Amino acid sequence: MEEESLHEAFWAVSRRLREHAKREMEPWGIAPSQFRALNVLLGHGEMRLSTLAEHLRIAPRSATEVVDDLQQRGLAERRPDPADRRATLVTLTDQGRATGEGVRAARAAASERLFTTLSAEDRAELGRILRKLA
Repeated sequence: MEEESLHEAFWAVSRRLREHAKREMEPWGIAPSQFRALNVLLGHGEMRLSTLAEHLRIAPRSATEVVDDLQQRGLAERRPDPADRRATLVTLTDQGRATGEGVRAARAAASERLFTTLSAEDRAELGRILRKLA
């Protein structure tokens, strides 16, 4: 019974985090999948579509669709890979970088508000446990 309640508590917090994140992304009109791609590109710089798909743990075709959406919005662009003419690199535009950083900051602030009820010790312990589970 204890495992079940732990499981339910974990998913309840997870749902709450997703709801907060969704609300924080609304001003930018960014879908979670688009933010994940922006975040990867912010953290790792330009990369091949196949590498982006690996980072996102999605099929290359799905990564193509996400990048298509970002490109249509002016947040990312494709360019030929100088090391391999057959390959394409994906990179953020200045607007994409600004959008990604803005959403990151908003999400961090939302998380801070959510976790503010925990003491510094509880936060450290929760972080330790979650990193162990990940």
